[in-house]
Order: sequence, then structure tokens, then C-alpha cells
Amino acid sequence: MISVEEALPLVLQHTLVLQTEVAPLLQSVGRVLAQDVTADRDFPPFDRVTMDGIALRSETFASGTRSFPIEQIQPAGAPQTILQQAKNCIEVMTGAMLPKETDAVVRYEDCTLQDGVAVVEIDQILPGQNIHRQGSDKKAGEVLLAAGVKITPAIVGTLASVGLAKVKVYQLPRIAICSTGDELVEIGQTPLPHQIRRSNAYMLAAALLQESIKPTLFHLPDEPAQMLQILGSLLAEHEVLILSGAVSKGKFDYLPQVLEELGLKPLFHKVAQKPGKPMLFGTFPGPKVVFGLPGNPISTFVCFHFFFRPWLHASLGLKAEERTAQLTQCITFKPALTYHVPVKLQVEQGTLKATPIPSTGSGDLTSILEADGLLSLPAKKGVFLPGESFPLILLS
Repeated sequence: MISVEEALPLVLQHTLVLQTEVAPLLQSVGRVLAQDVTADRDFPPFDRVTMDGIALRSETFASGTRSFPIEQIQPAGAPQTILQQAKNCIEVMTGAMLPKETDAVVRYEDCTLQDGVAVVEIDQILPGQNIHRQGSDKKAGEVLLAAGVKITPAIVGTLASVGLAKVKVYQLPRIAICSTGDELVEIGQTPLPHQIRRSNAYMLAAALLQESIKPTLFHLPDEPAQMLQILGSLLAEHEVLILSGAVSKGKFDYLPQVLEELGLKPLFHKVAQKPGKPMLFGTFPGPKVVFGLPGNPISTFVCFHFFFRPWLHASLGLKAEERTAQLTQCITFKPALTYHVPVKLQVEQGTLKATPIPSTGSGDLTSILEADGLLSLPAKKGVFLPGESFPLILLS
């Protein structure tokens, strides 16, 4: 059995080297950007009007003029106009190019328009007011986005603004999720008193869908020969196997033995943590990786978020973010195990606070329904006091 501090780096040493592909812009949401994106022109590309109103010369106003004859209108999307006479103004719309020979915009709310004349009713006008200057956000050629970020709707907007109808992203690994155990039935069935539904597989699949990955789902019976056949075919078609159950020391937990018959190189089997102690991790040539997660639902859930998700993000080139939160209640935990505690989060006076969620054990799936994160309490400490900060993993 190895510690969490040893296990996680070992997992991260065996990330996949994923190729890139080109995806249509709207199909890239949730994927990881595999190219730097630069500004193809200044942002904004011209001096942009930010308020509906009138454009004028501030020095004319400063000289005492308050009434400005309106020469014309400058709508958004029209070529730039020019102010012909310094004593006049031009009506302008939000998003329009600032007319030449003007340097300030006065809102309609701050002036009165009548009979072709705008009367300014405020006492001060500053050069540049209500104007978004050309290149003030980014200059042409500057990097807007670096490779290795997850594409969000806001990023889609930026990609569209530089004309990228297609974008380079990292390919997603082919992942198979296998539940195990003869006690499991499909979710549409009515279980007998000795049976339960296959909730873990669907929980894992849903978590992968949040990563834009569509896994394939399988079920393994508690029979070694069938396991061997099914897993052998899955390894030929997938880079990653996530297995739920059958990795402990029970008499029907055949998976470790079957995987080794198939050529698994086990890197660890058992981690000094609660929940999730029986977790298995190993590799096959290819390279391919196997995550053997314990069958209790909270154990499956914790191991996915603490080990698999960081591994996936590292494979995709996403940068890890280290977070901490302060415990709000005293916890006593004597075993020499890292204790992963589901917590509810709230911000108090700028500090992230973590309140433990009561649970009856690793089989209590409902205890994570309100959880925002997992707080990892280090092994061998024993007593964890309110106000102490510990590593945090967010669940969304």
C-alpha cells in the first residue's frame, strides 16, 4: 500500500500523448485548445463609440460652446464620417466608428436635441469619454489565448471574433467504463431484494460527459473467463479502462488476476486513503492505462475526482489549479490514512470555508448530493481543527 502523496505523482507520470484534430467552432465547446490564438487586428479595430449620443470636439465645449448643430448621423456598421466644422457635432450610435475630428461622446441623456441642434446640459466633457480606443484591449499579433485552455462560450466568442470557424483541439481518449458484479442490474429493471442497479457506471459516464468525452459502457460478470474475453477486446479498442468494483480482497474480486493475465503492469494496488483504499492503477503497452476503482459509490466517486480527473486534464494539457479551504468543524480521524471528506463550500469575509457533509460510509451515495468539493485531510494528523486549511478538489 502506498500513500496518496506517492500514488498521485505515479498516476501523472503515465499520461497519454494525445494528437490534435480540427473541430468546427460550435463543436469545440468543452474541448481543450491545441493552438495559440492571436489577434488578427487591433481589439477594438477602431475608436469605438460606447454610448448613443453625439460626438464633438471637447476643446469647442471647453471654449464655452453648449449648442452644437448636428451635421449628420454615424450609425454602427457604416464607414467612418468626418466632422466638417468644429462648432458642430455628429449623432453617433453605440458600436459606431468615432467620426474623424471628434474626441468625445456625450450621451443622449446629457443633452437635448431639437430642430437639428444638440444642447449639452452637463458641466464637464473630457477628451476620450465614452470612447473605446483602438487597440486598447489587444494589439494585432498579440496572443489572445494560449493552448491548453478548456473552450468555454466566452472563448468561442473570442475565436469567432478572429475568424476561426474551425479550431485545433486535442483528441479525446477512447474510454470504456466497466461495472462488475452479479448483484448489479440495469437501471430500467426492478432489482430483486439481493440486487442493486448499475449506478456507478452511469455516474462515471456523466462525469466524463462533463469533460466532453462519450465513453462506452460495459458490464463484467463475476466469471474470470468472460472477464478475460471482454477485457481483451476492450483493450484493443480503447486507450483507457475505468473499472468499478472487483478490485478488493473478496473471493469474487477476480479483476486484478485477470488484468495481469492480459499483461497489466500494476503500478499500485491499495492507497492509504479513505474512502477508496483498494484502488488499482496500471498500464498496458500501447500505451494504455487502467483505473480500477473500488465498487462502493463514494469510493468510486472520490477516486475518479482525485486520481482520474487530474490524469485526464494532464493528458489534455490543462494546467492544474491548487486550491485550499478552511475547515469549519473539528474532525477526529485516527487511522493513518488520507481522509477525503465531502464538503459544502461558502465564502466568508473573502475566505473559502468547507463544512463536512454527514455520511454513513462509502456506500452512502446520497451524501455527495450537496457536496461542492472534497477536502483531503492528511494522514497521521488525527485531529483537524476549525480554521485549518487543507487541499480542496472542486466537483464541478
